[in-house]
Amino acid sequence: MARGEWGYHGRGKWNCSYKKITLIVCSINIVVALYVLRSLYISLYIFSNNNDLLSVVNYTPDQIRKMEESLRIRRENQPVNLIELVKGLKKELSSEKSVVELPPALKQKISSEILQRLKSLSANATVSDRQEAVESWRKEKLEEAKQLTLRIEGMNSTILQEEAAMLVRALESDWAVLSEEIGLWIPAEVIQLEHDDKPEGVDDSEDEVLPGRPLPPECNAELHSDYGGAAVRWGLTHHKESAEECCRACLDQAKRAKPGENKCNIWVYCPSETGCHSPDIYEHKHTECWLKYDEKPKISFKGRYPESYRNSHPSAPVIVPWVSGVVSS
Repeated sequence: MARGEWGYHGRGKWNCSYKKITLIVCSINIVVALYVLRSLYISLYIFSNNNDLLSVVNYTPDQIRKMEESLRIRRENQPVNLIELVKGLKKELSSEKSVVELPPALKQKISSEILQRLKSLSANATVSDRQEAVESWRKEKLEEAKQLTLRIEGMNSTILQEEAAMLVRALESDWAVLSEEIGLWIPAEVIQLEHDDKPEGVDDSEDEVLPGRPLPPECNAELHSDYGGAAVRWGLTHHKESAEECCRACLDQAKRAKPGENKCNIWVYCPSETGCHSPDIYEHKHTECWLKYDEKPKISFKGRYPESYRNSHPSAPVIVPWVSGVVSS
């Protein structure tokens, strides 16, 4: 009995000691964890306070005065004129990008109507008379287009309903661009030069030779000349290897023209390998061949471009690069 009791009391003491040790270890771990968390919190708090302190800078009155003086000088030296000029250029560029693009058929119709209006003038009409005639046509067509946009019925119009809105803008704000696109340009003065007049720097003893076959007499070829007229064949898509072939194409078109169609009586050819200048917006390339018609053919340019024209068209060369002629009927 004594041995059994002793064994029982020994086991009880051992069990009691194990529980105490476990509690002590757990308590220590909890204390250590709390200490670590407190240290981290204090470190973060101190770091944030240090950043706030660093961000606050105290300037002296003298430093503030110098900064205000620097800002005042910077404002006074701003390139105000340059800024306004840049704003103006941006506005012009944005307005150019928003130009209305009319269908080619409508442009050709407008060109024909203006040409007919100019033909109705007398032979001795002045430049101002031609300008007034074109402006009168523009106002009439603009009013017609505006009425069409209001869907007024029973009108005898030469334009379609869906084209009216575009035409209103083209004739109002985009008239200058449209004039260049259709090749409308009325010179300040018409310069008639004799056939023996030659540009400066050209020797009178030298005869300029065009590549290709010799032109027949009925072509009436004129070097460095450009005739106006209504296009019966669009030159941008009509190329010939030589001036003789271009003239021949004009003669052939006149023979094959149907009743009521314009017969070609003017041919204009670009012999220059670098292309030929024109007052419209298109890029005219080598071997372009334009077939035109005009009841009373009039020359637009011959020899040299006028100084006034070159001032308004800086890209124009000194000498007219085209060769053209009025065919004999």
